[in-house]
Amino acid sequence: MFVDQVKIYVKGGDGGNGMVAFRREKYVPNGGPAGGDGGRGANVVFEVEEGLRTLMDFRYKRHFKAPRGEHGMSKNQHGRGAQDMIVKVPPGTVVTDAATQEVIADLTEHGQRAVVAKGGRGGRGNSRFATPANPAPELSENGEPGQERDVVLELKLLADVGLVGFPSVGKSTLLSVVSAARPKIAEYHFTTIVPNLGMVETEDGRSFVMADLPGLIEGAHSGVGLGHQFLRHIERTRVIVHVIDMAAVEGRDPYEDYLIINKELEEYNLRLTERPQIIVANKMDMPEAADNLAAFKEKLTEDHPVFPISAFTREGLRDLLFSIADTIEKTPEFPLLEEVEDNPGENRVIYRHEEDTDKFTITRDPDGTFIISGETIEKLFKMTNFASEESTRKFARQMRGMGIDDALRARGAKDGDTVRILKYEFEFVE
Repeated sequence: MFVDQVKIYVKGGDGGNGMVAFRREKYVPNGGPAGGDGGRGANVVFEVEEGLRTLMDFRYKRHFKAPRGEHGMSKNQHGRGAQDMIVKVPPGTVVTDAATQEVIADLTEHGQRAVVAKGGRGGRGNSRFATPANPAPELSENGEPGQERDVVLELKLLADVGLVGFPSVGKSTLLSVVSAARPKIAEYHFTTIVPNLGMVETEDGRSFVMADLPGLIEGAHSGVGLGHQFLRHIERTRVIVHVIDMAAVEGRDPYEDYLIINKELEEYNLRLTERPQIIVANKMDMPEAADNLAAFKEKLTEDHPVFPISAFTREGLRDLLFSIADTIEKTPEFPLLEEVEDNPGENRVIYRHEEDTDKFTITRDPDGTFIISGETIEKLFKMTNFASEESTRKFARQMRGMGIDDALRARGAKDGDTVRILKYEFEFVE
């Protein structure tokens, strides 16, 4: 089964917890704090493996949770950081944040890596909190939670040439005779239901990768037929080879076919019109094909080369392949993402506007419980060691400093009311 789009959940490892410990040696009075820091949590890292051709593995495993760091230990021993979790993906994978639609990584080369979910830093041990005013703190931090997010993996094939056209115009037959690929060929529509790749070599030793994409029909860009599922694969191709049934076997007008397919490509992505296009007039061995080709050329206004061929008899293939190879050599790659060219002689800093999320929000349940939520306060809560009274007091001071106490009073909170953060409840005390 060919799988080219999947949504998965990734979570970086939590940092290890810091430790509260003290030196207790026979001849060292008042040894002081000796709690070590926790280790860093593991990142979730995607790495390109050129042997993979599909996202099939992600159909069966959709959750990737990296290991947490080791906890801190006594005698100021820090916990070990966790090893990154490496997830293999095929070349051509685009990773997008499901919530923001931001492209996280475009992975194309073997061995290329990208951090998709960062691990949390380790919590600090009580040695870090020693001050002249408090030389023996019983205070430590839990590890920082790792980043978690849903991401969409989208596979866009790495092919130099993309074959496009209506169903049953001969794309699969053409690929089968110019390469070693063996796509399914039959006399009915949508025989090809997954993209097929083939390596093509010309007589003068040049080679390129050709992709046979499932047939497009009118409305494909908006989800009609099978073509919309695979239009993404043409985004990486450098040359579009437009195969047209010039014999009009199914009674359609070849020029109308040409206009409809180009319209679909334009509607899907305007940048596809920038790519050079070679028109292949297929099935020239059949009656009426020559007359149709003459009429087609009269109507054609664009300056696209037209090659009459017969994939069945292999007539005209040699000149077609030479032209495709020549066009590839003259055509640069089209990056999926806009890249800013940096001048080596100057340093640039890119400032990105990030929306300032609220540190906390307060809502109220029907039973009267006050619910505090927000990324900042929840992170502080998770990093607080509530087994230590000193750590608990520190968290209370942080809440007061963020203005939560005043906000609760403004919402009508009174002494003894229940307040909840995540799954934990405590009483509001004046």
